[in-house]
Amino acid sequence: MACTRSTISLFSQRSSSLPGLSKHRSTAGAGAGARICSCMSLPTSSSPPNAMPLIASANNALLQYIPQSVLIPFEVEEGTKRREYLLEQTRKKLYRTTTAVEKLKLIDNIQRLGISYYLEDDISNVLQGQLSIGLGDNEDLFTTGLRFRMLRHNGFQISPDIFQKFKDNNGKFKESLLSDTLGLLSLYEASYMGAKGEEILEEAMEFTKTHLSQSLQAELPPQLKVQVAQALELPTHLRMARLEARRFIEQYATLNDRDSVLLELAKMDYNKVQSQHQMELNEITRWWKQLGLVDKLSFARDRPLECFLWTVGLLPEPKYSICRIELAKTIAVLLVIDDIFDTYGKMDDLVLFTDAIKRWDLEAMETLPEYMKICYMALYNLTNEICYKVLKENGWSVLPYLKSTWIDMIEGFMVEAKWFNGGRAPNLEEYIENGVSTAGSYMALVHLFFLIGEGVTEQNAKLLMKKPYPKLFSSAGRILRLWDDLGTAKEEQERGDLASSIHLFMREKNITTEEECRKRILEDIYGYWKDLNGELISQKQMPLSIIKVALNMARASQVVYKHEEDSYFSNVDNYVQALFFTPLV
Repeated sequence: MACTRSTISLFSQRSSSLPGLSKHRSTAGAGAGARICSCMSLPTSSSPPNAMPLIASANNALLQYIPQSVLIPFEVEEGTKRREYLLEQTRKKLYRTTTAVEKLKLIDNIQRLGISYYLEDDISNVLQGQLSIGLGDNEDLFTTGLRFRMLRHNGFQISPDIFQKFKDNNGKFKESLLSDTLGLLSLYEASYMGAKGEEILEEAMEFTKTHLSQSLQAELPPQLKVQVAQALELPTHLRMARLEARRFIEQYATLNDRDSVLLELAKMDYNKVQSQHQMELNEITRWWKQLGLVDKLSFARDRPLECFLWTVGLLPEPKYSICRIELAKTIAVLLVIDDIFDTYGKMDDLVLFTDAIKRWDLEAMETLPEYMKICYMALYNLTNEICYKVLKENGWSVLPYLKSTWIDMIEGFMVEAKWFNGGRAPNLEEYIENGVSTAGSYMALVHLFFLIGEGVTEQNAKLLMKKPYPKLFSSAGRILRLWDDLGTAKEEQERGDLASSIHLFMREKNITTEEECRKRILEDIYGYWKDLNGELISQKQMPLSIIKVALNMARASQVVYKHEEDSYFSNVDNYVQALFFTPLV
């Protein structure tokens, strides 16, 4: 039985109006049976009050900015001095604040405003002191929930048993909590930090979600009502860092209790980081044009901007500039290979290409048709260049690891090609696990593990050469794969594709409606989030830096693939313009 599917890579999106982002279907050499990969967009479920897009202007001219050196005008020296002053004032306030709840609120604001990378050591020191205080019966629900979320979010271990004091003798959360909307919101946000087996957080999520939803129908203060609606739409823990910084800066400016020093610092830093992203984009597009792949391969996607958006999602901290640039290059080459397998390559050519990748030498390239040679050479050179950078910086020889993950992905593409061309249909587990690889998840995480280079040891590096990949990588990749399918199910159905997680899930679980299937898949996604949360607090195998990247991959997946037209979280085009081309004033 032939099986068709749409291979959406980690780095493609749907329904984008950005010029040049839609993946076309080529009729030339379509012997592999062309699978169509289209663009994707973004999140969510229900629109909060006063919903509006981040950027209202047209987006069809965004790409004109890319080749230019578009820098935000400001005096560098004067701006640096002012920023250092504001930063020092914020640091002093962090230590001078006396009450636990005020310290926690300040840390929460600093992190959501996108400026915590300046104060990582200070925040860690303050949170370390929070582990042993405030656990008495007199602490309110808001403070307890906030402390739990802040500690878990930053990788500290804290037991969810601290919420037991809010239960009655029957083991249920007390009815008296229902009048404390702010406390319920804090507990709700904390519940999304839960790991597997933490039943009290499951109960907390169900309890708070029900009553917060009901509270929206009541008379709430306007600011609190907005906060509740936004949290129900997308909890803070699941939000992509740079987009949340942009959104929260604008919201924070409207709050009555805003800190003017903190707000000025956040706006100034947002523009500074944006100017850095523009320079990184210039480097990426210069390299891409010089490489000339799309000039030689007319069927290939030309998407340096889209590739860079993903890297900002995975690596929001400014210090990872080189990592973002190198990963964006890798993604761009991946898209071309994906196009060869999806839209252009004949099956015989795909077999030759797969064999050549497995050999990984220039002699193997000679067996390939001309259109494959240039792509093979681009991949070969880029991978060796990355290996050289890692060797020069850290002294590690990482070619075996990078080569291995590319071979895994190319073999995954071949598996899909065989499914499409008359092979047996996959079962759900085969489809998802293979899809994690072909989506680029493992490739991206392995490359970043070494490019970041923090906490790398001989022991944890060996885990990347074994199969299966570490659970951390698999959980993040499965979230991406499932969000991908949820976002493209309608298009796949219209094309008559037979394989997606929705189709296979309905068949294997005997589910009769797509609505019920989507609900079950969202439950699976939540289960993988609990796996990621468990990795965050245990940190047994992988360094914290790559754990954060995996969490960010899950966050970015929801941003790119979950989209509804009337949501506050508008669409990818608006995000691109807000993140890279529109400074805060």
